[in-house]
Amino acid sequence: MTDSMTVPAFQHRTVLLDEAVDALNLEGARASGIYIDGTFGRGGHSRLLLSRLGPQGRLFAFDKDPQAIATAEQIDDPRFAIVHDSFATMHDALAARGIGQVDGILLDLGISSPQVDDASRGFSFRNDGPLDMRMDTTRGMSAAEWIATAEQPQLEKVIRDYGEERYAFQIAKAIVARRAVEPISSTRQFAAIVAGAVKGWEKGKDPATRTFQAVRIFINKELEDLEAGLTAAYGMLAPGARISVISFHSLEDRMVKQFLASKAKVEQPDRRLPIRAVDLPQPLMKLIDKIKPSQAEVQENPRARSAVLRVAERLGAPA
Repeated sequence: MTDSMTVPAFQHRTVLLDEAVDALNLEGARASGIYIDGTFGRGGHSRLLLSRLGPQGRLFAFDKDPQAIATAEQIDDPRFAIVHDSFATMHDALAARGIGQVDGILLDLGISSPQVDDASRGFSFRNDGPLDMRMDTTRGMSAAEWIATAEQPQLEKVIRDYGEERYAFQIAKAIVARRAVEPISSTRQFAAIVAGAVKGWEKGKDPATRTFQAVRIFINKELEDLEAGLTAAYGMLAPGARISVISFHSLEDRMVKQFLASKAKVEQPDRRLPIRAVDLPQPLMKLIDKIKPSQAEVQENPRARSAVLRVAERLGAPA
């Protein structure tokens, strides 16, 4: 991600590019393996992965955004394939191609700079545009359609749970009151409604930030996809294979951290029981690293400041 004041609109800088790919450890025979890039975006991670894969290596990328798919289709490489769907479908998508195990998986969560900076996508309140927010504009309900029909308790729950917004009740009430007068169809209109309902906010942060995040996460089922994607990824990793996950907000990072920790820890039996060391339960994954962007990267790309990369390795027998 990147700040539009630093880089021209619609240009994308891949966050933690080298770190995320390095963590997959594409050395020696592993360069001939099968890998997954769960969010193609504008192809930063995929292109670097392809540059490190051997002639026999294969890379499958996923993305819900039609614009990302169009960019991916420009890559002319027999080792590469793009799937127009969420990474949550990786198991079925690769099973249909006769693939059950892979040698590494990279998940780059959140949204890209081109999505944020394109006013027509409706992700940002900085420029006025239609209140859409769908990553896949070919299917599903837009933010405007949901806001027009959702009951106040559901609006409040989504804004509170997905945005961690303490003024969720006031914002939901304001939305219901305004839509009774006129349709809520543009990003700035929606942001103004939120700002009018929020009595105080963090200095230097727009009062609509948390609500926009919440609605975007809900509309795109981001947390549901993440939960399903992590489960699918674990089941597909071959022994010794690694997963790199980059998250950009606390809800995502918490899910990733807890999931990986649950696979890396085991319940130890009562020490008084006569159990041989070889029979003790073993962890299923090993936590490898937690990496944040360098100060230099954040200075060049302010949107990288909240990124967290977590890396883990699959242990033992196949799932």
